Amino acid sequence: MSTITTEPATTARWNDVQRALTGGGDGASCQCMWPILRNKDWNQTSTPQRTEMFRAEIDEGPPPGLVAYVDGEAAGWIRVGPRPRQARIPHTRMIAAATTEAFDDESVWAVTCVVVRREHRGVGLTAALLRAAVEYARDAGARVLEAYPVDTRGEQQRANDLYHGTLGTFLRAGFQQKTVMKPGRVLVALDLSGNANR
Repeated sequence: MSTITTEPATTARWNDVQRALTGGGDGASCQCMWPILRNKDWNQTSTPQRTEMFRAEIDEGPPPGLVAYVDGEAAGWIRVGPRPRQARIPHTRMIAAATTEAFDDESVWAVTCVVVRREHRGVGLTAALLRAAVEYARDAGARVLEAYPVDTRGEQQRANDLYHGTLGTFLRAGFQQKTVMKPGRVLVALDLSGNANR
């Protein structure tokens, strides 16, 4: 049986982050900058520029996400961090209309991207990454952890939209469904301030 582990994305793990991101989907071109950049800034950057920005973000720290390993091989990635540092979130109308948390509150964290290499899908990596992200946020003092997953129970969803994560995975991890933002997209949150979800 395979061993799954997770580690913070540090400079020393840069090559592992890249391997995790480039195993299918848009990860290679996005470089997980989509949550960080507003549309006008996104449209003015190239993949090499986004790669440079992502590298700088990791070099500066703290780690903006976690890498999952299967038997020591980089296999997945999750972005998790303070919501105010993810500039796209407050400028996404459906999120702005749905959340009850102030956008300048550093104790509100968000999960905004999950990527698993094709050859490692279906073995529970997303769930493992999410569990690790919850602990990472809690250990860093986060009060609330939000996410904006895809509800796969209704209409067929585009595979490329699944980087938001799926609603079922978040609900199984203890997140509460808060608001349906639009058909197929839901705001979920996990309260990390008390003992209820420990």
